[in-house]
Amino acid sequence: MAVVVVESPAKAKTINKYLGPDYTVLASFGHVRDLPPKDGSVDTDNGFEMLWEVAADSKKHIRAITEALKTDDTLILATDPDREGEAISWHLQEALASSIKKGKIVRRVTFNAITKDAVTEAMANPRDVDMELVQAYLARRALDYLVGFNLSPVLWRKLPGAKSAGRVQSVCLRLIVEREMEIEAFRAREYWTVTATLQTPRGQEFEAKLTVLGGKKLEKFDIPTTEAAEIAVQAVTSRDLTVKAVEAKPATRNPYPPFMTSTLQQEASRKFGMGAKACMSAAQRLYEAGYITYMRTDGIDMAPEAVMAARAEIKDRFGPSYVPDSPRMYKNKAKNAQEAHECIRPTEMSLSPDRLKATETDQKRIYDLIWKRTLASQMAAARLERTTVDLASADAQVELRATGQVMMFDGFLKIYDEGRDEDDGEDSARLPQIMQGEAVDKRAIAPEQHFTQPPPRYTEATLVKRMEELGIGRPSTYASIVTTIQDREYVRKDKNRLIPEDKGRLVTAFLTNFFRRYVEYDFTADLEGELDDITNGSRDYKDVLARFWRDFSAAIAETADLRITEVLERIDDFLAPHLYPPRADGGDPRICPVCGTGRLNLKTARSGGAFIGCGNYPDCRYTRPISQPGGEEGMNLSGDGKLLGHDEAGLPITLRAGRFGPYVQRGEATEEAPKPPRSSLPKGWSPESIDLARAILLLDLPRLIGPHPEDGAPVEAGIGRFGPYVKHNSTYANLPEVEEVFVIGMNRAVEVLAQKFSRGAGRGAAAAPLRELGEHPSGGPLQVMPGRYGPYIKWARSTRPCPRRWSRRPSPSIRRWNLWLPRRRRAARARPPRPRPLRRRPLPRRPRRRLRRRTATRRSRPRRNRRRLPSQRRLRSPKPPPNPRLLRRRRRRPSLPPPKTDPFAAAHAARRRLTGADRLATSLPVHCGRMTDEEGLCQCGRGA
Repeated sequence: MAVVVVESPAKAKTINKYLGPDYTVLASFGHVRDLPPKDGSVDTDNGFEMLWEVAADSKKHIRAITEALKTDDTLILATDPDREGEAISWHLQEALASSIKKGKIVRRVTFNAITKDAVTEAMANPRDVDMELVQAYLARRALDYLVGFNLSPVLWRKLPGAKSAGRVQSVCLRLIVEREMEIEAFRAREYWTVTATLQTPRGQEFEAKLTVLGGKKLEKFDIPTTEAAEIAVQAVTSRDLTVKAVEAKPATRNPYPPFMTSTLQQEASRKFGMGAKACMSAAQRLYEAGYITYMRTDGIDMAPEAVMAARAEIKDRFGPSYVPDSPRMYKNKAKNAQEAHECIRPTEMSLSPDRLKATETDQKRIYDLIWKRTLASQMAAARLERTTVDLASADAQVELRATGQVMMFDGFLKIYDEGRDEDDGEDSARLPQIMQGEAVDKRAIAPEQHFTQPPPRYTEATLVKRMEELGIGRPSTYASIVTTIQDREYVRKDKNRLIPEDKGRLVTAFLTNFFRRYVEYDFTADLEGELDDITNGSRDYKDVLARFWRDFSAAIAETADLRITEVLERIDDFLAPHLYPPRADGGDPRICPVCGTGRLNLKTARSGGAFIGCGNYPDCRYTRPISQPGGEEGMNLSGDGKLLGHDEAGLPITLRAGRFGPYVQRGEATEEAPKPPRSSLPKGWSPESIDLARAILLLDLPRLIGPHPEDGAPVEAGIGRFGPYVKHNSTYANLPEVEEVFVIGMNRAVEVLAQKFSRGAGRGAAAAPLRELGEHPSGGPLQVMPGRYGPYIKWARSTRPCPRRWSRRPSPSIRRWNLWLPRRRRAARARPPRPRPLRRRPLPRRPRRRLRRRTATRRSRPRRNRRRLPSQRRLRSPKPPPNPRLLRRRRRRPSLPPPKTDPFAAAHAARRRLTGADRLATSLPVHCGRMTDEEGLCQCGRGA
């Protein structure tokens, strides 16, 4: 009997089917021990000894393994076949050391695939725990702890809002930030091309591009302006063209190697938009179910038996012409590649994706990629024919070229074609049959404007690819690194592109200034190489740690005395070329564009973010974000922004960058109008897409659609806090698209408003008034509205509860409402003042007798049952006699006259007790001798 320990319960379930009843398969649920997050977990003064702690969630799993070992004689550690898997086995061996008695056997087995053959073969060839792999893990874990636990507190103190730093994550963050700085520094350059649509004598059309003008070969920027493009078009139009040469060359496309971890993540991102974490999660479940081999690998070679199985499957499915003469062998070109394991491939080549029993969509997608890529890697190459046609004028002043290709044999492309990160511009058009010396007709000649493009932002796929090229990280850490910098809010993902946040920019600038060596790409890659040397046994892990800690601790000590202002000044100077780009007018880019005297500098907010602010604060409150909006076009909107044009009144329309994003503005700020009309760009609108017409449309919002057909009230369309909307009275209804705001008509607006009111019985729409009371003397309607706690009276933004008697009677007149509150205030002023009570002077109190405190050794009964001794009883002081002087004062004070009876109040009280016709027929006293109206209001207006 033996106890087999693996990482996950899914893996345990699969292995248990292959081993039978003689084995007890248990799961450790990942790592069981780790360094506690406190000072001293790595003792740098005592040979880098590490203090390990069993995780709270792992204690119950350790107990389960301990109980199983009481009856079994052998412990088999079958964790993953990589550095982390070896570390888990070592931790289990150490944690169970007290439970492993003499005579018990501890063995280590590894397998690359969870199949019956692989598991059986591994059980037949056990070994001991590889301590060289364990030492490489110890070095990696100690390095991560020393960097994170010592560098992160420096960030917290010097950069408010920064969360953490890491040995690899900080280098990965630097890649993203530097790419963004390249985009911001980029300035688009204009150039033109000329394309001609030509026709052969047989009536077939094709396109060709101008390559020679004036007898000189054109370079990319040789046609820089519209005028130059028109000259080129005229030169082509005025000349006849003939076919100068036709050249057809055969070409081949070889298949791609099978997947390793990084290429699988890249392809899943390209084709499905799947993040690295989601990709690895799906691959993990496929591996545990026995469908694929181990998914954390940097190897691309395939086992010989797998190669033969793939070739046989290709022959059965596609025929012998798709099988190459000899098996294909691949070699990894990545830096620091270990290639300790084979590629990621299906365990059974005959198991096609349509026969997979997995239920989750992500698992099916990932398996489909792996299966097709594996078979394609052993298929024949695709054969193409690339054709080039050169056309020229008789005087050789103008030449054009057309290119195309024809697929002769699809080969591996029959089953798989790799996705592309960017459009490579490959021309796959098929050219018609053209003979040398033939004349062609010109159907159309059109110039086309282009602008150079900045380098694209990283996606998760291209970031992993770049990390792999630089030798940063390992297959097992790619996904966690990319996830960590997003969880720390250093980076956000927008449309699958990674964009650095302000926090990430500041952290990168700080580390580059004060810890530059430790965020260098070569240093991190060299450190990964040293870890590989430890794995190979050629280097001692404690020597690596000692050399690293000697320099790193000195760098930490140098930053201890830095003040935050000094840190911000150095970061400000470091980022100055990107924070303050040159202005178009040649002025100082650091002068505040609002006050004109203050100097812009970097500031930090309480929330942890950073921004650019004026030095004259609080007199000048100009701010803008440190990142320049404009996306990948690299637009510079700082300062006065970008002038889009002028409106009909001659006011300038500009596109600017604010603290909360880009916006458009009409006119300039003046003393009379410090806030000119502005409008933020709607969500989904990039600054590159804004021109003068769209800016004016935004500034003219809200747009009046017209009067509502039912009540004549205006209906408007606009963009608010929650997106585009239409408005009628106080009812708002959302629109699905921003563009609809500018084109929506009355019929569509009425339909949207009706749908809004019909959903949930008008929930979210403005309630209809119960009664209309008329117009308030100050302007605006007076209405009785339904409320949660009963009807209420509303005027503008003021509300008052509605008297109960009004809800059972006809609508009161507007006059009564106008006099309701003022009458109450007048009545309050007419009341006589209340007499103030006399204040007695406090009598001197007799000092209380202090009781002796009971000792702790003295036992006493409960308080309620205990008798007091005479010496312990409180003596009540007798009631003092009245002060004769105070009594005389009371007698001398004149008494207040009795309150007069208000005949009006009494009459109203009696009338309120009546109902119906009796109440209406009752006559009330009058104020001025005239009769009251039907509602009991005196005609003089003084009261009822």
